[in-house]
Amino acid sequence: MRALLSAYDRTGLAEFANSLANLGIELVSTGGTLKDLQAAGLAVTQVAEVTGSPEILDGRVKTLHPAIHGGLLARRDLPEHVAELEQHSITGIDIVVNNLYPFVETVSKLDVTLIDALENIDIGGPAMTRAAAKNFPSVVIVVDPSDYAEVAEMLANGGVPLETRRQLAAKAFQHVALYDTAISNYLRSSEASDNSPEANFPQEWTAGWNRISVPRYGENPHQPAGIYANPGETGGIVNAKQLHGIDLSYLNYFDGDAAWTAANSFPANAVSIVKHANPCGLAVHDNQAEAYRKALEGDPVSAFGGIVGFNTIVTAETASAMKGVLFDVTVAPGYEPEALEILKKRKRTRVLQVQAAKSNRFELRTVSGGVLVQHPDDLVEDPRTWKVATKRAPTEQELADLAFAWNTCRLIHSNAIVFAKDNALVGMGAGQPNRITSVMLAGRVANRDGRDATTGSVMASDAYFPFPDGVEGAAEYGITAVAQPGGSIKDDEVINAADRLGLAMVMTGTRHFLH
Repeated sequence: MRALLSAYDRTGLAEFANSLANLGIELVSTGGTLKDLQAAGLAVTQVAEVTGSPEILDGRVKTLHPAIHGGLLARRDLPEHVAELEQHSITGIDIVVNNLYPFVETVSKLDVTLIDALENIDIGGPAMTRAAAKNFPSVVIVVDPSDYAEVAEMLANGGVPLETRRQLAAKAFQHVALYDTAISNYLRSSEASDNSPEANFPQEWTAGWNRISVPRYGENPHQPAGIYANPGETGGIVNAKQLHGIDLSYLNYFDGDAAWTAANSFPANAVSIVKHANPCGLAVHDNQAEAYRKALEGDPVSAFGGIVGFNTIVTAETASAMKGVLFDVTVAPGYEPEALEILKKRKRTRVLQVQAAKSNRFELRTVSGGVLVQHPDDLVEDPRTWKVATKRAPTEQELADLAFAWNTCRLIHSNAIVFAKDNALVGMGAGQPNRITSVMLAGRVANRDGRDATTGSVMASDAYFPFPDGVEGAAEYGITAVAQPGGSIKDDEVINAADRLGLAMVMTGTRHFLH
């Protein structure tokens, strides 16, 4: 038997090669892999000796030769293939170990050049891997070092079963597919400024991820689930470092991302509290602990069992202020040592340290038969450009509160209504079939237990008001100013109602649906 080994990631490779040699399998290798195996004391044949041709073009051409690919692609169950190998003095290759140049790692560097990127596009490796995987009934292909031990044990005990070979081949094709996807995405990224449909949404498009974990289940116990990361990505919720707590669930990742995203949508010391992917508490304050207290005040009932997110390092003062409230997850860019010790006393709470992620150019959502793809809603807006639609313009304080409310609105699932005051969310309504119900929910939450949190607050709506009733309902709660996109055929009626009620209203001209 003959094994061809050519791997960029050589983790455990020498040990695996040694196990193959002990089984009497001839080792053939290339370049750096050859040197590493020889340094480990193994007898290895250089590919150039097999092909009779030297490596050329700085190693670009090594294995692209009939002596290699004939040995990979010949079917051992076809006598004519076996005879042809003998005719051309080609020895069959029975095992291939290969993984590819570090393209993703290379292009992830800030100073990467196009030449560097192109030099790290593997050609011979994918061709060799695909050939071996195509012929998996005759050739064992291994691309993942974690499979070495199992394959070595099977070889030592009579051979690798066909079904295992099939699984290894599937992994190999996926390995190459993910690699090609990364290359395509990198080359296409240069077209990002091109607004043509082909540049933004090409006719053929693939996406690929690396598995991070397998939680116990998905949204419900009967739903299997997996957690994946973008290749080369080190930031974001899926790559968070867990500092404390029990294993993360599927929904912990989902809601944790909502809390992290919400907190990082604002300047320093923003605190978000999320339940079912919606911020039920959100506040910005110079003092982080005060920002937390104001966020909690938005809806302390819904906060129970929720997720709390920070965009600055959590202080001991804030961690102490969190006592008495059960949170499933805490997400932040870091924690003071004393704060971490305080939080670690909570046996159930998962404590995550999260880095900022690269911005995603696309958002994907699966639907029956395919996927929906769009650019993220990351539009930067200037409140000074908003059109004042009413006789009364908002005061400076109202405009500041409207800006906060408007930014919060895009984080809440439609039909979204936000009541806000002094850089804090005081009430919200989300996910309702009609907007007036969301207004009523926002007011009811804000004024729970007989308190009055809405008087002097402002309101933001993610889409236009189709009728005056939403504005009229908000006025009953003491709302003084409104931000909405406008664009309804009944805008005049809505504006007239605001004027009659003494409200200030601005039209942003932008809708922010979040389904």
